[in-house]
Amino acid sequence: MKSYGQFCPVAKAAELFCERWTPLILRDLAAGSTRFSHLQKGVPLMSPTLLSRRLKQLEAEGVIERRKPETGRGWTYHLTESGREFVPLVERLGVWGQRWTRRELAENEVDLGLLLWAMERSVKADAFGKSPAVVHVTFTDQPPNKQTWWFLNEGDTCELCVEDPGFEVDLYLTSTLPDMIYIVRGDLPVSRALGTERLEAMGPTALRRKLNAWFNLQPLYKVQPARPELAAT
Repeated sequence: MKSYGQFCPVAKAAELFCERWTPLILRDLAAGSTRFSHLQKGVPLMSPTLLSRRLKQLEAEGVIERRKPETGRGWTYHLTESGREFVPLVERLGVWGQRWTRRELAENEVDLGLLLWAMERSVKADAFGKSPAVVHVTFTDQPPNKQTWWFLNEGDTCELCVEDPGFEVDLYLTSTLPDMIYIVRGDLPVSRALGTERLEAMGPTALRRKLNAWFNLQPLYKVQPARPELAAT
């Protein structure tokens, strides 16, 4: 961890919080990720070796703690009281980003894996009122081996499936990858996406009406851009 060489408390806090990847790790811990594999999904460009090293650093600083799970092997990671005090800072960073950095996606920001992980973690699995409920998603702009995905909603849990889970599909969704990112990011309202055919939904009317609830868009999507030209869609 690099040092500013200052005794100033702002400098000391920044040494820890502003280290690359750390705010994203704290973001995911605050959102409920506890397993190493889950944290990896939130920082796909971070090597496992570096993630492991960063978690050890955060543990040494008292920001996180490791626990032995009641079942299974390995460790789980959790914010301490110190770490939880960082959460409002992470949330305010998100608000600032929504307000001041919204724009069309750059090519290197169109990340299929990150989108799928974000959807699996954030959708409201019981929104359709039936269990199990399967949502079949097709990305028309992706190569054949990355076009088709299934979200299996059982109870209050959603599981991303790379192969047909074997249940009847309840809802078919079709869009491009960037448009789905815009929807999840809150730039493209579901109603507008459907109305402009940037999102196609096929299935029973009752389920299509609950699509917005299933996406379960987070509070940040309501933050309006500070300047009209920042709007992406």
